[in-house]
Amino acid sequence: MTADGDSAPTTTLADAANLEFTADEMHAMSDAVASRIIDHIARLSEQPAAGVVATDAFCRGLRESAPETGVSLDPLLADLFDQYVPRSFNTAGPGYFAYIPAGGLFPAALADFISNGVNRFTGIWLAAPALVQLEANVLDWFRDWMGFPPSTRGLLTTGSSMATFNAIVCARERHLGADIRHGVVYASSQAHHCVQKSARLAGIQRDRIRSIPVDAEFRMRTGELSSRIAADRAMGLRPFLVVSSAGTTNTGAVDPLDAVADICASDGLWHHVDGAYGAFFHMCEELRPLLAGLSRADSLALDPHKGLFLPYGTGALLVREGAELQRVHAETADYMPGMPDADAFYDPSQHGPDLSRGFPGLRVWLCVKMYGARRLRTAILEKRTLALEAAERIGRLPGIAIAAPPQLSLFAFHLARAGATLADENAATRAMLDRVVARQRVMVSGCQVDGRFLIRVCVLSFRTRRDAIDRLVDDVRQEAEASSLLAV
Repeated sequence: MTADGDSAPTTTLADAANLEFTADEMHAMSDAVASRIIDHIARLSEQPAAGVVATDAFCRGLRESAPETGVSLDPLLADLFDQYVPRSFNTAGPGYFAYIPAGGLFPAALADFISNGVNRFTGIWLAAPALVQLEANVLDWFRDWMGFPPSTRGLLTTGSSMATFNAIVCARERHLGADIRHGVVYASSQAHHCVQKSARLAGIQRDRIRSIPVDAEFRMRTGELSSRIAADRAMGLRPFLVVSSAGTTNTGAVDPLDAVADICASDGLWHHVDGAYGAFFHMCEELRPLLAGLSRADSLALDPHKGLFLPYGTGALLVREGAELQRVHAETADYMPGMPDADAFYDPSQHGPDLSRGFPGLRVWLCVKMYGARRLRTAILEKRTLALEAAERIGRLPGIAIAAPPQLSLFAFHLARAGATLADENAATRAMLDRVVARQRVMVSGCQVDGRFLIRVCVLSFRTRRDAIDRLVDDVRQEAEASSLLAV
């Protein structure tokens, strides 16, 4: 009862089940989110490069059961932007040189907002033919930039790991059929770990995955590759796939793609190129000689969230003979609507494993349309220019040895002193990496190659400009001078 004696209004089931917001409420929420994001981006250069991630106790305190009643958006945004986001690597910042950066172009955020807001189903062509055509255009752009033929088809994935998996399945189906156990895969000792993982998911056991040694520049030794293929054939096995790298994760090495393509053509093997990091340098005509042979691959994994500056979760696969990709994935059911003419229109569900999907192509389409390919190429070219400059300047510092000069835009180095043991140099290099990162102006990462610990620098964020290179060089110089290894 109310104070006046009237009955309180009752809440009906329909009222309680209403999940809709009014137009005014949606405007207010959208404005609040946009304001937070824009402020965050505007202050990226002021934020710590690495963030504070050693927060085990903090994360344990976040564990909770699902709330029975909801709360307003504002306190949730405050927690996200003031507490949770800062406790992470600043992967979008200009000083992020660790791993492989992914800057996250702002129009892509708008595209995701649009995609999630309109919530259209693009799994099949008939459900959203115009939207699917935009995604098909994106794949055609990739095809043209990589020099692949008109027969090429592809799909957008969450990253090159899924692209690699689908490529291996295509190769397996073409060359092995049901006889999977005798199939053999070859990749260099510097190949990304997703190659072995994807091969195993595709049914290829560990003892059928060959690791090919690399040369002094960390590139696959093609002589060793040919020898291993011949030896496996002599044992009655069936070599069917070679995976080469257009820029390895550890050192940025580009395998001799042309030579590998020759071997695969001669021996009848599928050649898959892992272009997750480096393939988009192929967009720049003046850099294509660095990736000679890439356009001859049977399949190519791409990560637009690396070389094209898109947000994480944007990967792609190109297959030279698109019919091979469709042969693996083409399925239908009684409840499915009719499919389009495969030669005239692209249908995502017939080229990839997903049926339920959103609109991943919009983030690429909107960015390319807004920036234009020329501007994107210029940004890619700048990253290599900056990497060459950074490597040259760091290489001149006393006590620094460049172990892997930049073939594209990634290089690696270590501390060195005449008479020092490898263990001493490794320990000093690790300590220097920690001190550089602790300064929180730039973030670099390390790797272990043939027993040698290296500091890696990958220049790939569109926000990285010359001032960030200056900070990198200055921090490395000061920490190298402070190293106990060089003071001895």
